[in-house]
Amino acid sequence: MSSSFWDARYATDDYIFGTAPNRFLESQIAHIQPGMRALSIADGEGRNGVWLAEQGARVHAVDVSPVALEKARKLAAVRGVALDFEQVDILGWNWPEAAYDLVAAIFIQFAPPPERDHVIAGIRRCLKPGGLLILQGYTPKQIEFGTGGPPNAANMYTADLLRGWFGDWDILHLAEHESVISEGSHHHGMSALIDLVARKPGS
Repeated sequence: MSSSFWDARYATDDYIFGTAPNRFLESQIAHIQPGMRALSIADGEGRNGVWLAEQGARVHAVDVSPVALEKARKLAAVRGVALDFEQVDILGWNWPEAAYDLVAAIFIQFAPPPERDHVIAGIRRCLKPGGLLILQGYTPKQIEFGTGGPPNAANMYTADLLRGWFGDWDILHLAEHESVISEGSHHHGMSALIDLVARKPGS
């Protein structure tokens, strides 16, 4: 989707996904080490990137929307942390090679196949050997709930799909579940979720 779509969505004083971090990301705090280099993909208004910075990570937060990034900068200032913000269309981004210790991919399901193949390849490329991916998204059943995410089942994840993408990595956690979430006005209510924590091979 274009930056104008997201600019229009974020053009409100409210933080539409809230200012608290994603709960699954927060639950993985034991993996967050001070000084690690972290990429927060499609970080939007900054809730996840700012939280990672609060844990001592050196965060590169990317998003296509300048409106969202401005709100993220304000949130970072209020929280007293510094991040490297960059306006990026990840569908056309030249993902750096082996640049990050951690990638946070939280609800980045705006890209359908085959465009998302570029994103998956980018994630695999940009993590350092031994680096960690923390991902949460929706399963196709989310269409029934309608409590967030895109309206297209083709954008959603399944366990088999994630194993196909990252099965050659060390999968530390992979689970599908139905849970109530409350992340601002746009992710709210019973949701069909899938969680993944995977480590790229190498030291």
